[in-house]
Amino acid sequence: MGAVKEVITKKNPDKELQKVQKYNLDCIILPDKDYPKLLKEISDPPGILYIKGNLSLQDEVSLAVVGSRKYSLYGKKATNYIVGPLVQNGLCIVSGLALGIDAIAHEVALSSKGRTLAVLGCGLDQIYPLANIRLADKIIKSGGALISEFPLGMPALRHNFPIRNRIIAGLTLGTLVIECAEGSGSLLTAAAAIDYNREVFAVPGEIFSETSSGTNRLIKMGAKIVTSHRDVLEDLHLEEKTSVIKDTATVNSTIIQMEMKGKIRSLGGTRYEINK
Repeated sequence: MGAVKEVITKKNPDKELQKVQKYNLDCIILPDKDYPKLLKEISDPPGILYIKGNLSLQDEVSLAVVGSRKYSLYGKKATNYIVGPLVQNGLCIVSGLALGIDAIAHEVALSSKGRTLAVLGCGLDQIYPLANIRLADKIIKSGGALISEFPLGMPALRHNFPIRNRIIAGLTLGTLVIECAEGSGSLLTAAAAIDYNREVFAVPGEIFSETSSGTNRLIKMGAKIVTSHRDVLEDLHLEEKTSVIKDTATVNSTIIQMEMKGKIRSLGGTRYEINK
């Protein structure tokens, strides 16, 4: 991470702000109240986050879903089978916009009318990989967000991705690895999740499949086996939590709309009075 800090310290703050405004981005720094709660809890949170799109209270109930770029039909089917119901139960899906399982997880979240966040390994003035530029646009239009700690102009360098992977793990309650080979970057995300005392889940695969060797090893090391979305929900005790957060978001939205229409007036704190 030293190279990243060196690049950031060389940036001119005024010029950086102009770029942020040009690309219609938001910036959140660690002390901000809007800084993601889960990410703030990790041992090495990024000092600044560049955001294109919107973060939400719902994002606190989130799961990282990662896997191989060279996925199999089994991996694709498993992603659809597990991620779709998780999204329908209120989980936000966080991944890295990479080709393969990452992109499929984002697509499943979108098709299930849920939230998804993509964490990039480059500045948000570009999309990497370029093949997923339409997917990135769909994520933003759906109400989700693209996130990066890298300053604008930072290319997608190879050593950026292990740094990026810790954010994927840190933003979420747990990491689900669906399909990956030995040495995959997905294993780095799982390792970060373990370091941050977050849950690690893995989908078992065929013993003769190279793309399942990494997930099978994770299971041997103690990752929780996932063969259904219920395995994740039960382990994280999310049934009640997701419903509470959904209710809270609905109440807050209703209050804001009533204020805007002049039907109620805030008295400070959580007190309101009806306008007569």
